[in-house]
Amino acid sequence: MIKEFFLKQAVKYGAKDLPKDQQEMLIKGVEKNPELFNKISKEIDALKKQGKPEMYAALDVMKKYQKELQETFKKQ
Repeated sequence: MIKEFFLKQAVKYGAKDLPKDQQEMLIKGVEKNPELFNKISKEIDALKKQGKPEMYAALDVMKKYQKELQETFKKQ
């Protein structure tokens, strides 16, 4: 329960510039498949440590997990 609360808060903070409906969609996606988003986060961090800019690291990892992300958001 506490973990879910902090996860929601982290997503809200990270998505604060998004419209409310997109924030909610993202929160639901993370709640539905937290393992996927944890894996994505770790891979982005690893690429950033190798010197890749965050935006490019995120794009590369998102492409890798595109099918899983589509499934996660399609079920909402």
